[in-house]
Amino acid sequence: MQPTVLIVDDEKHTRDGLRSLLGNEYDTYVAADIQSALDVLERDEIDVLITDLRLGGEDGMTLIERALKLPHAPVCIMMTAYGSVDTAVEAMKRGAYDFVTKPLNLDKVEILVARALGSRRLERENRSLRKQVDERFGLENLLGDSVALREVLDTIRQVAPSSANILLEGESGTGKELAAHAIHNLSRRHNGKFVTVHCAALSPQLLESELFGHERGAFTGAHERRIGRFEQANGGTIFLDEIGEIDASTQVKLLRVISEERAFERVGGSQTLRADIRLIAATNKNLEKMVSEEKFRDDLYFRLNVVKITMPPLRARKEDIPLLVRSFLRHFSRANERDVLDITADAMNTLITYDWPGNVRELRTAIEHGVVMATGAKVTLRDLPPAVRQAGGAALPAGVARVKAFDEKASPLDLHATEQRVILQALSATKGNITAAAKKLGISRRTLHRKINEMNACQDRSENSGETLQLESESRSH
Repeated sequence: MQPTVLIVDDEKHTRDGLRSLLGNEYDTYVAADIQSALDVLERDEIDVLITDLRLGGEDGMTLIERALKLPHAPVCIMMTAYGSVDTAVEAMKRGAYDFVTKPLNLDKVEILVARALGSRRLERENRSLRKQVDERFGLENLLGDSVALREVLDTIRQVAPSSANILLEGESGTGKELAAHAIHNLSRRHNGKFVTVHCAALSPQLLESELFGHERGAFTGAHERRIGRFEQANGGTIFLDEIGEIDASTQVKLLRVISEERAFERVGGSQTLRADIRLIAATNKNLEKMVSEEKFRDDLYFRLNVVKITMPPLRARKEDIPLLVRSFLRHFSRANERDVLDITADAMNTLITYDWPGNVRELRTAIEHGVVMATGAKVTLRDLPPAVRQAGGAALPAGVARVKAFDEKASPLDLHATEQRVILQALSATKGNITAAAKKLGISRRTLHRKINEMNACQDRSENSGETLQLESESRSH
């Protein structure tokens, strides 16, 4: 499909001349006035608009302003016989890409249109890339509706617009890097780079070079100057993963660059450089304990720990597992070109009861395994990884029965199914403790007992299975 160009001029010979010039390479439209031009712009997606400044008694700048408000705004080029710096500046201020003076230099017009189209392609690619980044790293990827996760998401929304350093703590696989990306994307620096450094993967010398860069000849093998990650992240965000792994020497240099000075030197260099960065660090270690053991500098810890966000382990938010499972099923079904979009009740129960030492990352891998191994339209218990199947399938914890009566695919508007789902999730999260589950649900113990009895009665009637919700015995009298 050829790019589209709209030529707007009240002089017929100019319209015809430009159409003849551009018609072989582009799909060209012409208009003599603003209204005719707007009719074309609203009907067809125009890539480049070339308009005269004077359109009879009308103003071409008005057309540019209105064109730029359309859903598919074109790149705009102004033509004027009144070629002055003031006119050019005003056109640019109102959103014009460039301008050209009359009488027209046809070679310049061709070059200008080609450049404008290149600019439009780049803008589209950037929008597409931004959308992909947002889809991959937005808050929506921190899936779940548990209290623990909602608190994390609320904190992220609160702190993201600030310039404060953030320390993300949590076990491996809890989503610390996703949280870091979300903070960057919600910050004022979202148009800048997001630069990641995995500190544990590099030796102390390589880490220092990676962070701060090095000059040619700084050490054996340094054949040319290298720009470090802090310089690369200038104007954006730097994410230091596994910050607890850095050695004492690098800690000292890191302290200086994240202080108010934001100053550092490349390895082997003497020039002091400064980086305008927002720092997010992550660790699966207890840095406070490391400070008390003198394994981590206390002054660096306090610099990093302006705002601490603790990512909850998956075992602390098991009510989020069904939602995560559905999301991973969709993803891996598409990725593997499989039609496996459901999971059996016993497989789901096993996933809920398993403790997930590898957290969301391990669950994600388990669902990928299940999709690949599935022979039907559903992931079954036998399709799960052996470690999950054996550890999670032996017995359900008290409070979570192998309930089959409620439809896992029920509409969110099905109040009965939704109520059952929420009750089961609360019982799972509290390991069947009625008092804790009732508190989590915001209802009384008596009400929760009644609802569970109703669920069991419904299950008996529908399947006559004999299975009931088993509750954790509570020794206290109520």
